[in-house]
Parts: sequence; structure tokens; C-alpha cells
Amino acid sequence: MKAVVIHEFAEPEDLKVEEFAEPAPGEGQVLINVTHAGVNYPDVLVMTGKYQNLPDRPFVPGKDAAGTVVEVGPGVEGLRKGDRVVAQVEFGAFAERVVAPAASCSLLPDTISDSDAAGMGLVYQTAYFALVERGQFKQGETVLVNGAAGGVGGAAIQLVKALGGTALAGVAGEEQAKAARALGADHIIDLTADNLRDSLREQVYACTDGRGADVVLDPLGDDIFDAALRAVAWCGRVVCIGFAAGRIPTVKVNYLLVKNIAVSGLQWSDYRDRQPEKVRQVQQHLYELHAKGLLRPQITEVLPLERFAEPLRVLAEGKGRGKYLLKLA
Repeated sequence: MKAVVIHEFAEPEDLKVEEFAEPAPGEGQVLINVTHAGVNYPDVLVMTGKYQNLPDRPFVPGKDAAGTVVEVGPGVEGLRKGDRVVAQVEFGAFAERVVAPAASCSLLPDTISDSDAAGMGLVYQTAYFALVERGQFKQGETVLVNGAAGGVGGAAIQLVKALGGTALAGVAGEEQAKAARALGADHIIDLTADNLRDSLREQVYACTDGRGADVVLDPLGDDIFDAALRAVAWCGRVVCIGFAAGRIPTVKVNYLLVKNIAVSGLQWSDYRDRQPEKVRQVQQHLYELHAKGLLRPQITEVLPLERFAEPLRVLAEGKGRGKYLLKLA
């Protein structure tokens, strides 16, 4: 089968598509004929050897796959050959075939295409668990989403609106602001403003009558996280999703006491591995919201497998807009 193969960790442009041995499903696994694979920022970290979980080489990267089950391994219940599924895996999605644990697969309803399903995989799961599970979002609350034009950020903006909240979109530049408005953002927060430490809080307070944001979702880190922490409402919650902007921030916990703030982190793959049933329930809820027209993945571009490096370079440079997919079958 054709696949992106990592023999040595390298930049995406230095890797290539080649023939690779087709996997076979083992106990509790299924083999999926992949039609679309989602491209995510963690894929860059995997390829360059900077991700926290790295398998033995050679291996195929890719964490999001949609397609059709073509073979079922021993002990699998609830899935059969011919089922359309989306699967979140630790690696293997950038290939014509991928083996996935049956517990990590969700059946696709007729209301959603393979491309939309791949576009609503990891990024929507991450956004949902950050907002609802870790952020304890309640209807009517105000949420600041940093990196709002990216994959996770864009999904979060849509989810805030779908679940009855007010969405503040933290963006860099007018192009990102335009994308965030198209997603439904109620207000734009300029992350490039001078004196960000004070200006971010001033912008958020201006949108919230001086209250601040009830929830902050931050995939960026660096100075942006520090500034956003100052813009949180009393008893607000901050969820750390990543550090795409660079520096891993630290928190002075005395500030948490002053405003009764809670800061938590999200490693979504832990839920996939520890509570797969909860992940499947969330996936079905996402599909219900999609069927109602409340969620629509913002698919920026669909590329053939051979051009996998192009969207990864965009994501590596922090210039991603919406969701990028690879089309295989």
C-alpha cells in the first residue's frame, strides 16, 4: 500500500510516500480502507520526533482517518465489514489502509460524508473535551478561544455557539479575524495588539462589561497564555491545550487564589485510551449537531497523499486556517 513512512525523524518535506507493508488487524482491531485523513499540528511534532508518544521506526504517521472497514479482527463486537467509520489512532492514518482498535472507531451516520467526518475528528473532539469536560462550560457563558482561526480553535468557536455561549475569538491579523467571524465569533480579540499583557484584558473586559471570560481555551501558550489568564472572570476556568506559539508558560498560583481561577490541561488521547465509550458518546453528539446544521468543518483544502507536506508546513509555521485533509481512495 502507499503510505507516508518515517524511517528517520525529519521535516515533512524530507519525508516521502512509498510502498509499505499493509497491516493486519489483531485482537480487538479492524482494518480500514482510508478515504480521507485529517492533517493536524501534532503530526508535525511526530514527524520531527518532538511528540510525547513515538512508536518504533519505521512507521506511518497520521492520527485521523475516515473510511470503510474491510476486515475485522478477533473479538470485535459492534463493527463489521462494510461499515463506514472514523477512527482516531496514535499513528498510521497517512496510508491507504490503517489498523485501528475497534474501541477507537465511531460509526458514521448517513448524514455525514467521509470528508466531513475526517474534518470533525481530532480537532472537534479536542475542542469538545476542552470546553465541556475540562472547561465545565455552561450555557450562557462567555468563552475566549485563542488561535480561533486554526483547526481546534475554529471547532471550539462553532461549539461555543452551538451550545449556547458567547464566543470571543483570539486571532492574529485581519485574515484570521475574517475566518473567525465566518465561524460565528461574536467578538474579535487582537492577539497582536501592543502591550498584550494589558491590551488583551482590556479587549475582553470591553466585550463582557468588565467581567472577563468565564472559560479560556488556549492552544498557544507563550505570552498569550499569560495575558489571557489576566482576562478571566471570577471563578473562571482556563484550559491549556498546547504551546503552538512557543514558550511553555508557568503560573503564579497566588493569582489563582485572588480570583478563584482554575487552570487545567487537556491531553485528549488519554480519554481515547482510558474512556473510549465517552469519546464515542461525544462523537455521536457532534454528529447530531452537524445534522442540525450547527457544526460544519471548515475544510480549507483537500490534497492527494503525495502532497502531504504542504499543509503540514502551513501548520508548522502557524499559518493554518480551518482544516486540511488528505484524500486517499
